[in-house]
Amino acid sequence: MHQLRLFFTALQFFTRLPIPRWVGFEPDWLHHASRYFPLVGLVVGAATAAVYWVACLVLPPALAVLLSTAAGIYMTGAFHEDGFADACDGLGGGVTRERALEIMKDSRIGAYGAIGIGLLLAVKCAALAHLPPLAAVAALVCAHPLSRLMAASLIWRMDYARAEGKAKPMAQQMSGAEFAIATACCIPPLLLAAGTGWLAWPQLAGGTMAMALVAYWFACKCATRLGGYTGDCLGAVQQLCEAVFYICLLAAWR
Repeated sequence: MHQLRLFFTALQFFTRLPIPRWVGFEPDWLHHASRYFPLVGLVVGAATAAVYWVACLVLPPALAVLLSTAAGIYMTGAFHEDGFADACDGLGGGVTRERALEIMKDSRIGAYGAIGIGLLLAVKCAALAHLPPLAAVAALVCAHPLSRLMAASLIWRMDYARAEGKAKPMAQQMSGAEFAIATACCIPPLLLAAGTGWLAWPQLAGGTMAMALVAYWFACKCATRLGGYTGDCLGAVQQLCEAVFYICLLAAWR
C-alpha cells in the first residue's frame, strides 16, 4: 500500500491526472517517489499511444501524431517541455553558473528556449509520423518510461544544483534499490513491444543505448556548467532522450 501511495504521489507531481482521495499526502513521500518516475511515463505513453491509434483509424498519420503529442502535453501540463525550454535558455544564454541558474528560474521564455522547443517538437512529430503505425504505438509506450528513467539517473548519480527549487523534494539522493525499481518499471513495455513484433530487440537496444549516451552527455554538461542538475535539467533529459529514441527507430526502419 505504501508503494502504491508513492506511485500516486509521483503521478500527481508529474501529471494533471487526479488521484484517489484515500492516498493522502506526506511530504516525505516526495523524497522517495522518483522511483516511479518511469511508471508515470508508462501511463503517459499508453495514453498518447491510444490517442494516436484511435486518430490513425480516421486521420492521416501526421495529424494523429500531432493529436497524440498534444494529449501528452496536456496530461503533463507541459512540465518536461517547459524544463527543456528553460534549460536551453539557461545553458545557451548564461555565461556564468549563477547567471545560467537565474535564467532557468525565470518563468519567461527566451529565444533559445522558443527555438529549441519548437525544433524538438517538430523532430519528435516528424519521426513518429514516418514510422509504421504499430511501430509508432510501441515507440510511444517504450520511449516515455525509458526517457524518464534516463532523467531519474541524474537524481541517482548527481547532486542538486540549487539550495531550493520546485524539484528539490524529488531530488533527494536516490538509492541503488530505488533506481532498480525504476529500471524494472521499463521492462514490461519493452517485452510487449518485442513480443508483439512491433519493434525488434536490436532496435530497442540501439534506441536505449542512444538515450543513455545523450543522458550522459547532458549530465556532463550540467555538471560542468551548473555544478549539478535542476528540475529543468530533468525535463530536458527526458525530452532529448525521447526524441533520440524516435530518431533511432526511424533510422533502423529506413
